[in-house]
Amino acid sequence: MSVHRQRPPSLLAQPSYLASQVSKFGRQQLEIALAERGLRLGHQAVLSALDDFGPLSQQQLADALDLDKSHLVGHIDELQRLGLVTRAQDPADRRRNKIALTAAGEAATRELHPVAMASQRGFLDALSAPEQQTLTELLRRVLAANDAARWSEA
Repeated sequence: MSVHRQRPPSLLAQPSYLASQVSKFGRQQLEIALAERGLRLGHQAVLSALDDFGPLSQQQLADALDLDKSHLVGHIDELQRLGLVTRAQDPADRRRNKIALTAAGEAATRELHPVAMASQRGFLDALSAPEQQTLTELLRRVLAANDAARWSEA
């Protein structure tokens, strides 16, 4: 095999490199599925968080998604233009906004979930179904540990 068609062995020893490269394949499929619906990854993240947790402040959304607040605002603006979310002053704290799904946003989220899951099939076909489940569980555990460290520093 040509050296140019091999990945550098020193990078293949780094779990973060491996995870980022594998995620690239799944991400590309998800981006295609979302683009067919006029949406992007950030949109799906916001819609999913609001579907899972209910209305949230912009700061709560940024924390839940580990997104910079300035990037999040752009996603919210676009989703609001699409009629998928509302942004209203929080009655409990007038200095912040609460973001919530509209009825159209709820419908879009119900449609997106199976589409997103279907987009993830295939890129891990080198693994058996139990191995895929184990990988997902291990990644969740690593993410949870890192989130716990991130949130304890805040």
